[in-house]
Amino acid sequence: MNRKNQPKLTSGAIQAIIGNGLYGETPVLQVLGYKNLQGESNDRYRILISDGKYSYAYGMLATQLNHLITEGKLEIFTIIKVTKFVVNKVATKATAGKDQKKIIILLDVEPIVPGSEIGEKIGNPQTLNDVGEVSEDATVNSKPAGSMNYSKSAPANKTGGYGQQAAKPDIITHPIVSLTPYQNKWTIKVRVTNKSDIRTWSNSRGEGKLFSMDMMDETGEIRATAFNAECDKFYHMIEIDKVYYISQAQLKAANKQYTSIKNDYEMTFSQNTTVIPCHDDTSNIPSITFNFVPINQLINLEKDSIIDIIGVVKSANDVRVILSKTTNKELRMREVQMVDSTNTEVNLTLWGKTGEEFDASSQPVVALKGVKLSDFGGRSLGTISSTVIQINPDMAEAHKLRGWYDNGGSSSVISSISSARGSGTGGSGLYKTFAEAKFENLGGGEKPDYYNVKAMVAMINKERALYMACPSEDCNKKVIDQNNGLYRCEKCQREFQDFKWRMMLSVNIADATEQQWVTCFQETAETLLGKSADEIGRLKDTDNAEFQKIFEEATFKWYVFRLRVKMEMYNDENRLKTNVYEVKEVNYKEHNERLIRELKEMAIAE
Repeated sequence: MNRKNQPKLTSGAIQAIIGNGLYGETPVLQVLGYKNLQGESNDRYRILISDGKYSYAYGMLATQLNHLITEGKLEIFTIIKVTKFVVNKVATKATAGKDQKKIIILLDVEPIVPGSEIGEKIGNPQTLNDVGEVSEDATVNSKPAGSMNYSKSAPANKTGGYGQQAAKPDIITHPIVSLTPYQNKWTIKVRVTNKSDIRTWSNSRGEGKLFSMDMMDETGEIRATAFNAECDKFYHMIEIDKVYYISQAQLKAANKQYTSIKNDYEMTFSQNTTVIPCHDDTSNIPSITFNFVPINQLINLEKDSIIDIIGVVKSANDVRVILSKTTNKELRMREVQMVDSTNTEVNLTLWGKTGEEFDASSQPVVALKGVKLSDFGGRSLGTISSTVIQINPDMAEAHKLRGWYDNGGSSSVISSISSARGSGTGGSGLYKTFAEAKFENLGGGEKPDYYNVKAMVAMINKERALYMACPSEDCNKKVIDQNNGLYRCEKCQREFQDFKWRMMLSVNIADATEQQWVTCFQETAETLLGKSADEIGRLKDTDNAEFQKIFEEATFKWYVFRLRVKMEMYNDENRLKTNVYEVKEVNYKEHNERLIRELKEMAIAE
């Protein structure tokens, strides 16, 4: 490149940056080398930079800019414009009692001229040492920084806003990107973007509780978890979207299997952890941002995609309890139906406390960040532990949706992508008659099928409705009466002095087209009979007339059954196994609205 056309480096900028005197400018520098400091999952790059007058070996590239290295946009000799940066100070054994090492973290840079066009080091820069003073070595060569030593101690930032003065002069903050387990003293200023429910556990080693939360600042994000006493101490204090100063938590390598947070490390709160609400200027701490996908575009996305969505919740099902296949524990969930201005509906499953407390009575606008897309009934969505939910948020998209729904959208003809497929795992909105299910061969594929049917209970087999089960929390296997006051569970290989009643009902249900024998397990059986298994078990032994009455009162009533159907092999013969996944009383208002909607859709199709 002709030197006359070559961008001019900002001479003396590096020394000014280290002295906190150039935060309002965008210096032009040259990259003279870099070194890869490999982390657990994300690489970190230390950068050797020059302003033509001075060179400095203690620059660090923010991890979100790593692609500039991997894509070859920051090759040796490249000229860059630094648009955002922060200076941190590091205390090490070598600097004990002296000036601390200063690190320039490059948060945002713009490559101006590729190094291949420059081809050489510009000027004859003097080397600045790690505290910003000219070292005894007069110049620096253009050798890449692969052989340079780099302290793994974390920086300590004298600025509270990544270039701005701290809101409180006595609180020195660090950017998230600078944190490592090798550091003892640090404070971060972060916004909480998500907070989980309190979760409990109990096993052979004891029991406990925990909650986790996700936090972000201008440089990155990180997850923190609080156990037991710290869980009680901080849970009600922490609020989503509020900003806090946090210090003295323990840092460890992140388990990527359980988080989508882009950070090599995660935090655990300890008895020494402090959390201080920030009541000062927080404008430099980013808020949650969304990248909404229209509901009608979900059919074009891959299964298991994590997306952001916004819509009006037009209806919600009751909370129901299911048994986890992996942990054998009860899980609570609520399914809601969301619509948007594309006149498309999708089913959303809200898990845990979120589902239990959700109120759809006002048909709110709901924005969700990080929900999981599945093929459960065509296309459906489900919350995960890191999902962020905002109800009636103050944002343009929400106001636009509210206006659409209140001014005609609520009466529009809506098509549901959650009931668009008859195979796979049909959604909660997929209604069939028994004749239709038989004609479509539901249950005949490799995967089970799900559908809803409005049917009447014609008969319940009472003879084997109850069985004595293992009293262990995570076991529901049948126990054997030893006739000595003890009951043995073969699965647990233990004997117990007591047992718990479990139900497994064989029920004949019928609609206008056919009848079907189905199986109701504990939760659905209790819903159908209106009594708990323990209550019915006691009546079986003490009041047979009342026991019989419970079953009689459940017959000849109409319910909405959600069925799981799958063809399975019994004694070398294929049989259709039908289990009741959910049962609820018929809401005739919703039922009639569905029939009217289907009639309108058929009229349009004709």
